[in-house]
Amino acid sequence: MMLLFCSVVGVLLAGSYLAFWGLLAHEVPAQLNRQLLDTARPVVADIITESNAQDVNRMDIPGEFFELLDSGGHVLQHSLNLANPIALKEFGPSVSGPVFGLAVLGSSQPVRVAVIPFQQADHQQRFLVVAIPILGTTGALQSFRNVALLLLPLSLLLTAGISAFFVGRSLKPITALTQHAGLMAKRVTNRQGFWTPLPVSSPHDELGRLAETFNHLLQGVDSAVLQLRQFVTDASHELRTPIAVLQGETELLLSKPRTAEEYQKALHVFDDEFKKLTRIVEGLFTLSMADAGQLHLECEPMYVNEVLEEACALVSSRARARSISIVRELNQEVAYFGDEAFLHQLFIIFLDNAIKYSADGTQVHVTLDQRDDLIRVSFEDQGIGISDQHLPFIFERFYRAAPSSNGETHSGGLGLAIAQAIARAQGGSIECRSTAGIGSTFTVVLHAAIPAKDNTDEQPKQKLIFS
Repeated sequence: MMLLFCSVVGVLLAGSYLAFWGLLAHEVPAQLNRQLLDTARPVVADIITESNAQDVNRMDIPGEFFELLDSGGHVLQHSLNLANPIALKEFGPSVSGPVFGLAVLGSSQPVRVAVIPFQQADHQQRFLVVAIPILGTTGALQSFRNVALLLLPLSLLLTAGISAFFVGRSLKPITALTQHAGLMAKRVTNRQGFWTPLPVSSPHDELGRLAETFNHLLQGVDSAVLQLRQFVTDASHELRTPIAVLQGETELLLSKPRTAEEYQKALHVFDDEFKKLTRIVEGLFTLSMADAGQLHLECEPMYVNEVLEEACALVSSRARARSISIVRELNQEVAYFGDEAFLHQLFIIFLDNAIKYSADGTQVHVTLDQRDDLIRVSFEDQGIGISDQHLPFIFERFYRAAPSSNGETHSGGLGLAIAQAIARAQGGSIECRSTAGIGSTFTVVLHAAIPAKDNTDEQPKQKLIFS
């Protein structure tokens, strides 16, 4: 960058100096020529008027020299300050207009010369030679050339120094970014995370914006890596328990011959553990498809209240086993356009959690309501509730705010994460209100795609209890 910059500046400076020097070298002789013509004009007019006068011989003007020549180039008159004739290389009998050139007076005095042809009153051809010294102008041009030759390398050195300073200063943030990125690359395997903010020298220039972009990128990558590690750890922990149970039961069965009853009992244990493994694997598959944006929905018209009835009927046996009543409140039929299987799974997750974390003999309220284009399905339990410190994390995978009252681990800690993925895939959301020791209310908010049929006059509010 420095070499390129200095080369460009050097070419521009050299071109500028040459242009100025050429302009001066052209303009100075032109000015002298005009001065010579202005000086010669009154003298020529005077000679034409008085052809026999000896005015040129009487002239003694400092810095101006005059000669009057005949058509053959012989000196007829010359000024008093001119000791020797002016050597004219440009002079010839065929000169028809003013001719300008250079000459030397004496041994070392350079002069600018103008030869002006004219005719006297008797039609005789005459030439007036006017000369002025050019030592000052030549010295000025020489001085300018010397100054240009001196300033050019100095300008290049100064430009190189300034560019080195600013280029080094500009590259310093890049060097810091490179070193910092290399340090983070070495810390990728750190379980506590590898990301620390990159230094931002100036947040408003290109490098500052680049560093901030990398900060956002690395922060997202670090968060994703930590979540992936935590996910793998939790998944392996969840899978390890049923696998350990299956391995223990298998070793116990193979240790000695068993009765048919003992084999049947072991098979029941196998069936339960295989069901847990199946739920975990299916949940992981659902979440992976949702993360990849490939959770395909088979959308079709349906009534949300009918899907709720089926879900409540499915969990009613588990609720009766713990004397929990499921109270469903429905004020109208609600039409919806979506995936019935996923919507059914979504309701089952919240009903199952409500039963799991509720005390025996309590109630679970299921409410369906539609206002304008929003459908709200609420599941309210009277369980142990969730404290405020746990609420921001309840939708994370394998996160449990508290153990269930009966010690069950159904859904493997994936239930709410799957519910959120399904709700988002349906274009909806999930709201949660909870008070520790009192209970929780989860509300699924969906957008109605088909206008609901108004049956409020035909179908009064119903309250159905599954006990």
